[in-house]
Amino acid sequence: MADIKVPELAESITEGTISEWLKKPGDKVEKGEYILELETDKVNVEITAEDSGVISEIFKEAGDVVNVGDVIGKIDESGSGATSEEEPQKDDSKEEQKPLKEEEKQEKLSHDEKNEHQRPIASPAARKLAREKGIDLNLVSSRDPLGRIRTQDIEAEVNKKAQASKQDQTKQEKPQDKTEFAKPVERIKMSRRRQTIANRLVEVQHTAAMLTTFNEVDMTSVMNLRKRRKDNFYEQHDVKLGFMSFFTKAVVAALKKYPLLNAEIQGDEIVKKEFYDIGIAVSAPEGLVVPVVRDADRKTFAGIESDINHLAVKARENKLSLKELQGGTFTITNGGVFGSLLSTPILNAPQVGILGMHKIQLRPVAIDEEKMENRPMMYIALSYDHRIVDGREAVGFLATIKELLEDPENLLLEG
Repeated sequence: MADIKVPELAESITEGTISEWLKKPGDKVEKGEYILELETDKVNVEITAEDSGVISEIFKEAGDVVNVGDVIGKIDESGSGATSEEEPQKDDSKEEQKPLKEEEKQEKLSHDEKNEHQRPIASPAARKLAREKGIDLNLVSSRDPLGRIRTQDIEAEVNKKAQASKQDQTKQEKPQDKTEFAKPVERIKMSRRRQTIANRLVEVQHTAAMLTTFNEVDMTSVMNLRKRRKDNFYEQHDVKLGFMSFFTKAVVAALKKYPLLNAEIQGDEIVKKEFYDIGIAVSAPEGLVVPVVRDADRKTFAGIESDINHLAVKARENKLSLKELQGGTFTITNGGVFGSLLSTPILNAPQVGILGMHKIQLRPVAIDEEKMENRPMMYIALSYDHRIVDGREAVGFLATIKELLEDPENLLLEG
């Protein structure tokens, strides 16, 4: 029999939820064939069989949480699987083993009675504290090389029990948190990814000194440039010229000018990154994901548009790999595609900056003291970690993006 184990997934992922078994007991499988789908915090992963044979047993069902290395099933390499003849034999063996188990119990009981009189070595103060706290000295682990139990060992056991009690209480309270309604409701279990998104967003707001600053961009020049170039661009590169490549190029140029926005905090150190892997937030069926455009500073407009298009398709089809989601240095999110006029984006930890794009809307703009025109305007928002990024840098960063987008020729030179 060969074990079906949860394989190593990625450095930061240690567990997942079984989404669906693609094979059931009795099904034949070939080595390398997909047998189940595992939902992790970031992506869904299809697990393959490590051996050829027949699925004989499944220990974990869909919806169960499993850890890396867990044995979740068995493959009969002989190809026969479990037979009806084998089952009675297993039952008979269980019956034969029963007397042996009883003997083992008796032996253990006798052994325990002998040990009852062997009192553990403990200091008087430790014994007194143990009596007060209701701690069994036989269960206390000693840090003393000679095995002598001291008061600090008792205190450690008390803390351990308190922590275990707290966890049990939390588990018991969870079902009671549900509010009952007099009118009809529908309860939907949150997917692992949605739970992770929720936890990470709350965690960021607790751990970072997050602040948001705003500016607005006159998109006239970019829109005119797209209008003139889009047909030739598509013919040459087989990809549409969108707004994201302009914003990505502008962000890279601004990050080079204000490098602390391309950094992260590790302990008491600031790590300034000298590469530009830009995360592009994409709405997927199970929630927001942020695939990464690698080395955006080295890519052309066509290369960026091609990467974004490719990643967006994979996100919608739930086929992004872990590698495509990890290691971004800065994030861009575009709420404008859903009609958002203004928002305050939340940081994508451990990054310290995220740029929010919004809906382009015609608004009257003062051209000079006497003239006004309707211009296609977009509000842009920068959320940043105030622990390492000051207001001067944040405002300067947005002003740089505004200048580059309002003068696309200059953006081409900067890029």
